[in-house]
Amino acid sequence: MTTRKSGSRADVYTRIAERIVADLENGVRPWVQPWGARNANGRVTRPLRHNGQPYTGINVLLLWSEAMARDFASPMWMTFRQASELDAHVRKGESGTTVVYASRFTKTEVDAHGGEVERDIPFLKAYTVFNCDQIDGLPDQYYNRPEPVIDPVERIAEADRFFANTGAVIRHGGGKAFFSPSSDHVQMPPFETFRDAASYYAVLGHECVHYAVSWIMPHGRVRRLLRLLSAMRQFGIIRAL
Repeated sequence: MTTRKSGSRADVYTRIAERIVADLENGVRPWVQPWGARNANGRVTRPLRHNGQPYTGINVLLLWSEAMARDFASPMWMTFRQASELDAHVRKGESGTTVVYASRFTKTEVDAHGGEVERDIPFLKAYTVFNCDQIDGLPDQYYNRPEPVIDPVERIAEADRFFANTGAVIRHGGGKAFFSPSSDHVQMPPFETFRDAASYYAVLGHECVHYAVSWIMPHGRVRRLLRLLSAMRQFGIIRAL
């Protein structure tokens, strides 16, 4: 049996694939973030390095996914060493996030005829970064939380009435969208943080399905489903039964 070496290219690819599959199984598309970080100037921001340079490629998906899963508000990430160079420190017990650096180097080899040829060799290196929300002692600019820029995105009155008629308790705040069975409510990020109204109502609809199913599945109660169907009939989404 071959043992996969930790940190190898195959291992990195496997970890990335497993994370994306896990997100998909949970109903999350990690390449789509329909709402922005709470401290971002605008609705959606790419993850940033400690120097403000945006991440690229697969790292964008990895860091978006991690930020959503752990409710990080900051878009900025840095290594343990970079934090130390800023006289800051990662809080004890915090776990980092794996990102990758892909590049290539040129190697000179001797061909079959004794001549020298240059060959490009690609490589992939994994390393660990921490979100600024996990770090204490950073300069003030890393913690600034400017007011979000609110674009004039209008709510859709018909959609608001539809969701009001479902009877779901909908609360707003934070950076996550979910249904909480224990408190029996749907939690949504603020409407203004979504890139457009359609994205907001799509996410809200997804969470309201969980709300309805939570009553149907365990005890056969259908009150919420009937309320949801009634609202859907009222707005022409389905025909009257």
